[in-house]
Amino acid sequence: MGKASAPVEWGQTHLNLALSEKHPWTIENPFLYTLMMKVTAGGKVVDEVTSYFGLRKVEIKGRAILLNDQPVFQRLVLDQGFYPDGIWTAPSDAALENDIKLSMAAGFNGARLHQKVFEPRFLYHADRLGYLVWGEYPNWGLNYRDTGMDEPLIREWQDILERDRNHPAIIGWCPFNETPPEALRIQNIVLDLTRKIDPTRPIIDSSGWTHTHPGADACDAHDYDQNPESYKNRWDSFFRFTGWLPPQYNSDLRSGKNKPFMVSEFGGIGWAIGEGWGYGNSPKTIEEFYERFKGLVDANLDNPNFFGYCYTQLTDVEQERNGIYTYSREAKFDLNKLSSAQKRKAAYETQPPVNENPATATRWTALVSTAHDRKAAGVWHYTTETPPESWQNPDFDDSNWKTGEPGFGNRGEKHQLGTEWLTRDIWLRKEFNFEGGAFEDAALFIWFDNKTEIFLNGVQIWERTGWNNGYEIQDVSVAVRKAIRQGKNTLAVHTHQDEGGQYIDAGLFVGMKQ
Repeated sequence: MGKASAPVEWGQTHLNLALSEKHPWTIENPFLYTLMMKVTAGGKVVDEVTSYFGLRKVEIKGRAILLNDQPVFQRLVLDQGFYPDGIWTAPSDAALENDIKLSMAAGFNGARLHQKVFEPRFLYHADRLGYLVWGEYPNWGLNYRDTGMDEPLIREWQDILERDRNHPAIIGWCPFNETPPEALRIQNIVLDLTRKIDPTRPIIDSSGWTHTHPGADACDAHDYDQNPESYKNRWDSFFRFTGWLPPQYNSDLRSGKNKPFMVSEFGGIGWAIGEGWGYGNSPKTIEEFYERFKGLVDANLDNPNFFGYCYTQLTDVEQERNGIYTYSREAKFDLNKLSSAQKRKAAYETQPPVNENPATATRWTALVSTAHDRKAAGVWHYTTETPPESWQNPDFDDSNWKTGEPGFGNRGEKHQLGTEWLTRDIWLRKEFNFEGGAFEDAALFIWFDNKTEIFLNGVQIWERTGWNNGYEIQDVSVAVRKAIRQGKNTLAVHTHQDEGGQYIDAGLFVGMKQ
């Protein structure tokens, strides 16, 4: 299909190979070319090597990642590459290939290779089988305040990039996972280095937590909400609203929305956990598992702003019992059901977000402030003893309740914790004035842990089970329009604590699109 030659110059030999036939590498047809390179001297072959390559293009257009100009939805699974006998070492080459086939049998078309640099043979099988891969560095446990780690980390990551960058299956890099804010310095250095060595692939600076580099090509989040309805509502709202809350709230609602986005860890549904664990409450029946799995997958497939997702995880790993397969690679579920849930067309594949901005920016005004603005927030009335049934109504007398500053709980960032709350339940009430006038959007700015229900003038406007891991904006436009009054209003909140940390802080905002 092609042949080229050039004189050898030390460190500067380049060959441009024209092909008579061009076959792109795709997940449906992962075509690989055989490549033979020979060095000749005096008409004799003195050295030769045989390899392979694939032709494919990864491109960002607007907020979409395109593979060969097509919006291929990335149905990824988290793969940590652990094995019962060798731990991080696979027992055989066949085991590496088998893990990819197991993933594909469950309906996934790729993997986020997690906290491990995988073997080149795994990447070879991914190339051959048409399996999409995101590469990662094992950063867990690093002390980001210690600059002494910089040199070995940078050197190792450079070696990884130079070793693996020619694999067509690798379609993105995400060097770090779940980093704290102090990782900013080295995280930004590594992203810039990655782009210089390999400018052909999109880069996420860090998966899930602290995004620090404004030049990252894509963005992501982790969300282990086990309730498909609240999971869907959260991410539908996330892309609905842009613009800025007032600066004291430290929340640029454009963050992550002007670039390709995915939830790169979700699900993690525990099953047959024994002495191990999964995320959230485990389903009581196998049918409940299938219903939850499909509901969470549907929420991702139905959101046209997601270029993909990553389900946690392929296999059980030591104490983590949330795999599709057991540690020994035995199927825990009906693979046909899992595959069927994932195989339907994603909204992204029919309406990819190729435009730059997801929505018109909104200018927001606070009606009830959170702990970010204590002067404006004032105090809430609260009780930890079960109140009468009419507690949420605007005419309820809460004068005997305690008063405290937001937020309430035993977690949250230090400067945001206003009032300690350690019991199972808390009921909160806050009066505010609304001067009237038109508004297009209404939203809660909320951090909740756990189950929370919110009322405006006695009418429920929002309810969620589970928890989130930070302040998020939630759309309550329709409910607020129906419940709000000109003049005095009452916002009432009830939060129930199950286990783990506990915290509640909620603000109410109205806005107009600009």
